[in-house]
Amino acid sequence: MTHLWVRAEQRLNEDRVGLTPTGAKALMDAGIKVTVEESSVRAIPLQGYVDAGCDIAAENSWPQAPADAIIFGLKELPEDGTPLPHRHIMFGHAFKGQHSGKALLDRFKAGGGTLYDLEYLVSEDGRRVAAFGYWAGYAGAAVTLKSWAAQQRGETCGPVEVYPSKDALLSELGAELNAIGAIRPTAIVIGALGRVGTGAADLCEAMDVSVTKWDMAETACGGPFPQILEHDMFLNCIFARPGTPVFVPQDALTAPRKLSAIGDVACDPDSDYNPVPVYDRATTWEAPALRVAEDPVLDVMAIDNLPSMLPVESSQDYAEQLLPSLLTLADLDAGVWGRAAATFAEHTKD
Repeated sequence: MTHLWVRAEQRLNEDRVGLTPTGAKALMDAGIKVTVEESSVRAIPLQGYVDAGCDIAAENSWPQAPADAIIFGLKELPEDGTPLPHRHIMFGHAFKGQHSGKALLDRFKAGGGTLYDLEYLVSEDGRRVAAFGYWAGYAGAAVTLKSWAAQQRGETCGPVEVYPSKDALLSELGAELNAIGAIRPTAIVIGALGRVGTGAADLCEAMDVSVTKWDMAETACGGPFPQILEHDMFLNCIFARPGTPVFVPQDALTAPRKLSAIGDVACDPDSDYNPVPVYDRATTWEAPALRVAEDPVLDVMAIDNLPSMLPVESSQDYAEQLLPSLLTLADLDAGVWGRAAATFAEHTKD
């Protein structure tokens, strides 16, 4: 019997999960055994999984799971160097030359396990079958707007946290904006037709922020793009790849500009193709905004796990997208799983 083991997340500020109780019940009805670890942080309570009939295991006990279990989590495993003998479903961040990714792949090779990277679960036409993009854009726009509001108070954005719902986030953000008066910034979103950009634009519009929406057609000329500097906020929702134009070059730091807050939702400062090369590192929940210029001020928001700010909505959305693929776990050699295994094999061959 196929056995899916849903592990607890061990990364700080990670409360999401990729399977809801409803999804777990659907898997069990399809003949798949489901074990769910206890978790001190998971946004969806354990009782729902108990009621669905899942087996329950102790938190972080996945290393002792049966050898044939498929371990399912979202974010990184502890970087303890131990070999990995199981089959794992997660975001490995290991196939783009990342230093930590190489170490992870070495652990799989040492243990004989397999990584089915969630980023590389794709349909026959190469499209991802599930993504957190909408809520990344939504939360990223919210933190960038908080950064802009802090500037109006003569401050830098303070720590951000997990919100129990998007309504709670909107309520807090609305109060913060109202406290500085009726003024609202202007924003430009690049990648506005995608899920990330749609989420960013929706947040802005919910906060009465005027949004200019650009996508591939508007950036096809390759730049420069002086229009970006004419907005208060810029939200980059396009992931870096060869051929991506530079949207905010280094000389923008000293150029005349209205722009004072950048939300690099894609958050890829280490990439050779970074379209926002005015900063060099991701920001954090404790320090969301990196000040890269003082006169005039320019702050960059580049948190790399933004959907975790809204763990309930983002978990429910992602789990619904992923469930059809999980229902095919009995045949790991075909479909999305076969393609993911082939990608793993390509990156671990000698």
